[in-house]
Formats: sequence, C-alpha cells, structure tokens
Amino acid sequence: MKRTSRRLADGREIIYFDGDAAPDRTAEDTRQLPPQAPASEMRRDPLTGEWVAIAAHRQTRTYKPPAGACPLCPSTPERPTEIPETDYEVAVFENQFPSFAQGIEGASGTVPGMPMVPSAPAAGRCEVVCFTSDHSSSFGALSRERVRTVVDAWADRTTELGQVPGVEQVFCFENRGEEIGVTLHHPHGQIYGYPFVTPRTEKTLAAAEAYLREHGRPLMGDVLAAERASGERVVVDSEHWTAFVPAAARWPVEVNLVPRRQVPDIAALTEAERDDFARVYLDVLRRLDGLHDRPLPYIAAWHQAPVSTGRDLSWLRLEVFSVLRSADKLKYLAGSESGMAVWINDVTPEQIAERLR
Repeated sequence: MKRTSRRLADGREIIYFDGDAAPDRTAEDTRQLPPQAPASEMRRDPLTGEWVAIAAHRQTRTYKPPAGACPLCPSTPERPTEIPETDYEVAVFENQFPSFAQGIEGASGTVPGMPMVPSAPAAGRCEVVCFTSDHSSSFGALSRERVRTVVDAWADRTTELGQVPGVEQVFCFENRGEEIGVTLHHPHGQIYGYPFVTPRTEKTLAAAEAYLREHGRPLMGDVLAAERASGERVVVDSEHWTAFVPAAARWPVEVNLVPRRQVPDIAALTEAERDDFARVYLDVLRRLDGLHDRPLPYIAAWHQAPVSTGRDLSWLRLEVFSVLRSADKLKYLAGSESGMAVWINDVTPEQIAERLR
C-alpha cells in the first residue's frame, strides 16, 4: 500500500492510501482558507462522571449539500474540495469542524460557579475517512481489495492517533443513511481520538474483568464459543471471523463481527485476518441491504482497546446496527431508552438472525 501525507490550505493533514500502482499524490489545495482555530471544551457531568464535549463551532458545519457541491468528491479546476486530487482511492483528513482537536488553547479547571463540574480543552483529533471517490457508491459496493485498503487505513490511524499526546481511545465508525443522521451522502466514515476512555468501553472492560476473575477465561471468547456452538444467531462464519446477532441485542437489526483470536485493536490483525474481514463484512452488508430490499441505514462502530489501559481485557469487535425496524418504520428511542438506558427490542435476535441467513 502507498501512503502519502499532504497538507490542506489551512494546515490540516490529509493522507492518501492507495494501491502500489496509483499515481503520486502531489495536488495542492488552492482554496483560501483561514488557519484552523478549534475551540472545543469538555465538561464532566458530576452526576454520572461522564465527559460531555461542547463544540459550538460545529453549528456551521456542512449540512446536506447537493451532489454537485459535495466537499468529499475529488477536486476539479472549477470547484476545489476537501480533497485536492482529481481522483483517489481512500483519503483521510482532519475534520474541518472537529469535536476534539489538537492545539486548543485554555487551561483545565471548573465551570464558573460550579466547582463540582471539571472542565478542560477537548484535546484530541477527529478525522474523516473517504472510502471511494465515487459519490454514488457505498461501502457495500466496494471491492474486497478496496475494503482491505480501508482496513489498512483504519489500522494506520489507530496506531498514529494512539500516539497523539492526550488521546486515550481511538474510535473508527461509519454512519450511513439520513435516518441515522448523515448530513453528507458521499461514502465516508470518521475516526475520533478521545482524550478519555468512553463510558461504553469502561462498562465493557468492567464486565470483562469481572468475568475473567470469576471464570478465568475471557468473556468474549466464551460468548463467541457459545454462539458458534449454538449457531442460532450466527449469520456468517469463516476461518477468522464470526458474524452473529447478540443474544441481548438492543436494536431491531444488530450484528457483531468478531475475530476468532483475541486482539486489542485493528492494528493487531494479521494479513489473513484483514483479508478475511473484507469478505465477511461485504457478505454481511449485502444481507443487511437485502433485509428490507432497500439500502439499510446503519452505524458501524469499531470497539477497540483504549490506548493505555485494559488492553489485556479487550477483544476487538465491529458492531453494526440499524434503526430500521421494518421496511417503512423506524425505531425511535423512547422514554425508557433515552431516559433510563433500558432498551426494549421489538424483534427477537433469533428472528433477525434467521432472516439475515
């Protein structure tokens, strides 16, 4: 794979990931952009201990532009975009409207008048990952070779962002479909470098630690073995990966893709595991789109180990879920889910797994 790092007009980094036969990436960003001045802040909720990012500058971010004004398409002489090249394979660049960023000024302290509410600059990094230059395509329409390039890009960014001072967790994800909240239709995902371990990961690590202490075995290893032995919720099983609907699925459509071997993050996957993932994931996405005979809106979220804690407890997995509960109905988060985080599913995991098979 060929990796090329360049700079956009406002100083943000853009990185191209290409096959060996791709041309050199030398195009310059011709736009007149002011230097980046991110001003995100984070405050910790004293009632839950969870950090909340305050990023008021994101109110002006790009919102549902027409295809002819897409900022993620390749540049043309008439219309320069976020990606200066006239074509590309996979491109990753720093988000112009980041929730977390480097170089934020300010000191840690507390919210004025609220000594129990710590505050700090939201230091970290947010990146955009463009999977293809084809605006009308999708991740599921990519070739295996292109998916493999994306996996290598995720691995590269996981390693690099993990070395950014202050970053404690790297989160790679894709949102697809307006029903999910997508405001740019070009096939893309994002990567967050958080300055803390996320609440979801903290709970996962606590459960894994308690199970290991009681049983002497990794929790996900036993879950995976039980799912494969039962087969009732398994959707795809391969040499290196198993895709299954979790037994306690929250969403009307939910699939976990889990490697057979315990690894902490994407960067730890072998060449064979990355190749096999490309095949299995494309298979799963094809099944998801066939579920209601329409492109399925979904979120694909990589659960990786934090940078400096819990790595021996973590087991990499990709969680794919959708809010679409039937061909023409959405699952809205109601009072129980939004207010108390107590989930109620309208379909059994076994039913959805059978339909996906």
